[in-house]
Formats: sequence, structure tokens, C-alpha cells
Amino acid sequence: MQLDHTLLRTFLACVDAMSFSRAATRVHKSPATVSMQIQRLEEQIGKRLFVRDTRNLALTRAGEELEGYARRILRLHDEAAAAFSRPEMEGKVTIGAPDDYISAMLPDVLKRFAALFPRVELNVVCAQSTALLPQVQAGEIDMAIVTRTGGTEGRLIRREPMVWIGSREGQALERTPLPVALYEPGSQARTETLAALNRSGRSYRSAYSSFSHSALVTLVEADLAVASVVQMAVPTSVMRLGREQGLPVVEALDIILVRGKTATSAPCEALAEALTENTA
Repeated sequence: MQLDHTLLRTFLACVDAMSFSRAATRVHKSPATVSMQIQRLEEQIGKRLFVRDTRNLALTRAGEELEGYARRILRLHDEAAAAFSRPEMEGKVTIGAPDDYISAMLPDVLKRFAALFPRVELNVVCAQSTALLPQVQAGEIDMAIVTRTGGTEGRLIRREPMVWIGSREGQALERTPLPVALYEPGSQARTETLAALNRSGRSYRSAYSSFSHSALVTLVEADLAVASVVQMAVPTSVMRLGREQGLPVVEALDIILVRGKTATSAPCEALAEALTENTA
């Protein structure tokens, strides 16, 4: 069996739009052509992909299974086509990010970038946002993914919720005043966490302070404190907490990409585009 890429693209357009007519607009075909292509794909697969009535469109179990394969097939196809259709790119890019952003946001993006541009040397610097900004401004690193603080200018990647975490043992949460593990002074995460606690009126104490996300998580795992961290970097080893436990809502953080004035090379441009397109 050979799956036609054109049929797979039409299939995914239908999945994303959940409507043959809206999918037809996306792939620049008529609704009748879209319906015919889905029928051809179902004949190739040997199973129905959609349950349809006059108003609704839903995936069958076979359709749900095919969706995952189709997205991977087309992503690899497009990456290969892009790699061989552009001039070979060379150079070096240095990017910085805090440890929680590195682990949660960068692996897939950097892996795809390295596959597309194998001759570009990537260097990654791990440090807190407050330390990375001066390095970008001084030209020591090309770009950095950081938390927006005050009037920091940069390209918005995403607005990330902050959530409370605690040990599964749950003893720290019961203590008064509440022991809180905080990021380093000057960080926006610390500022927003303290502002939320002060608004709530709950008695607390700053039990620990660190620029390292992994260090805060370790303290929480040991049940020495609770902490407020970005949602995308919550490990499975801890428990999410919230209003039910009497903890206040912490404002979300703006995660931005900042670039040095001289970071204008083709590799820098390509990496910046990959980061802002694929990390949201």
C-alpha cells in the first residue's frame, strides 16, 4: 500500500477543520473534490475515516490512528523537501534559555533544526533570564528565550500559565507560615508569585531561593516547600496545587525571544523562525 501525500493533506485539512467545506477552502479545492479524495483514501486504507451526517464530522477509530501517522509522514516529507531545496547553510548560533524552558520547549525544535541544517553548529547556554539578557546585549550570545521583565523587548513566543506544585506527601502545604521556594531576586516568576501571595493575605515565608528550576523541584519533592512554576515544566514527580488548597492565582508569564543586534546571519534567522513557529 502506498499512501498518496495529496490525499493525506486533504485528510488532515478535514481533521483540523472538522468540515469538508471548510477543508476545501484550505486546500483550494471544491467540497466535491475533497469528498472524493477522502473516499479514495478510505478505499486505500480499507476502513472508514469519518463518521458524517448533515451537520457534524467526527473521526472513527481508524481515522484517529491515521491522523498521527499522517502528521509524521508529512512533517518528515516537508522537512526533507525543504532540506534539499535550499542552499546548504553553514555557521554557528548560540542560544540561551533557563533550564525549564530548555527541557520543555527546545528538544523537538533543535532536533528538527539540526536535521535541516546539519552544518550549522548549535551552542546552548543554560542560565536564568536575568543573566541571559545582558549576554545578548553584549553580543556574547546570539539570542535567548527569556521571561519578559518590565519593558524588555522581544518577539512573543507564548504566554505561559504559572501553577503551584507540592510534594505528594503534602506536609509543607499544611505548615504556617507557608514555606515557599522562589526563583532568584529580579526574576519575573518570583515577582508574580510574591504579588499573588501578598494579594491573598496568606501567611508565608521565603524558605528557599534559586535560579534553577530543577533545584526548586528538588525542594518540593523533598516536601520542604511549595513553589510556583511554569505549567509546561511541571514534572510527574510532584502534585499540582491550586485554589482548592488555598493558593492564589499567579499571573501568567510572557516568554519572548530576544536577539542581539548583530545576530543577523542566515543561521540566526532560520533558528529564530523555527523557535517562534514551533514552540507555541
